[in-house]
Amino acid sequence: MTYEVELKNVNKNFGDFQASNNVSFTIEKGKLIGLLGPSGSGKTTILRMIAGLETPDSGEIYIGGRLVNDVDPGKRGIGFLFQSYALFRHMTVFDNIAFGLEVQKKPKAEIKQRVEYLTELVGLKDFMNRYPMQLSGGQRQRVAFARALAPNPELLLLDEPFAAIDAKVRQELRQWLKHTIHKLGITSVFVTHDQDEAVEVADEIIITNHGKIEQSGSPIEIYQSPLTPFVAKFIGDSVHVPDYTIFKGFKIKDDNHSHEGIIRPEFLEIAADISEFDLPMPLTSEKGIVHGTYFRGSVIQIDVDVKGQRLRGFRGLEKSPLNEGDDAYVFIHKIYAFVGNETRVIENAGKKKESVVI
Repeated sequence: MTYEVELKNVNKNFGDFQASNNVSFTIEKGKLIGLLGPSGSGKTTILRMIAGLETPDSGEIYIGGRLVNDVDPGKRGIGFLFQSYALFRHMTVFDNIAFGLEVQKKPKAEIKQRVEYLTELVGLKDFMNRYPMQLSGGQRQRVAFARALAPNPELLLLDEPFAAIDAKVRQELRQWLKHTIHKLGITSVFVTHDQDEAVEVADEIIITNHGKIEQSGSPIEIYQSPLTPFVAKFIGDSVHVPDYTIFKGFKIKDDNHSHEGIIRPEFLEIAADISEFDLPMPLTSEKGIVHGTYFRGSVIQIDVDVKGQRLRGFRGLEKSPLNEGDDAYVFIHKIYAFVGNETRVIENAGKKKESVVI
């Protein structure tokens, strides 16, 4: 298979800081990929090396099957959408979108046709004669998107494309961008530190940490099957547990590894009375004290203190309310346990009828 983008054993250092450590991955044609990680994890460096704005110290970068390590950025067939839009203030929407085509010395008729098509695509056909300061943040981002697409790039790179936009517009723009990119069928890579953004927009996610690739896969695969402790802690609204063996149903015999792990809200059932649980759950449920409750729309988030550990779960609106200071009962269905640099799912022994509950 020929991939649209392929990185092989890529390394990049900035002085003593290793921004990319033996990075290798492939991207299939037409996919929308999210590079996700905390600040300083190396995601932006990867994007800039693909664009040709940084040069790897070693390793190979291929675009469309062509080795591009020594190819000028302008000759890589890339469209780049910057976080700050980088629109020319003194130019109209039409002139901003046409800029790259004019640099390529395209015929005026071709430029006009392409700009009209793109302004129609991004919903700004009636704004072609306006200047950036006359547009909203979402509209300016759409102009920047159209400008990046104007030269018909093989690959679109987006650097935190929603960072400068307010929350409501950001939500609308995410869906619009995903729909538009899929409609065009253009291979795209975007950088973000926002996991909700990555999960909602990306076809596949590549998670970076300390210059390395921790895991890659679909949003569902990564959420349901985190391979490393870092991914398990980074993805989802998880509670870190230093020693899960303090909870009933999770005592481990004859093991030498640590008992560290995480518990996600959906791993819990929280009850006002133990009778709410089905057997055999009451046998390994825990009693705790409600620390706080928070309305989350369709559910109530409940934080419960259990054996000195604060856990977090959800309770349906149809159930009897729990308030701060109330007793509550918690059944932990499973945990993600950390074994070395791997993550393992451990289920509550109370769910196994043949188990002896300790």
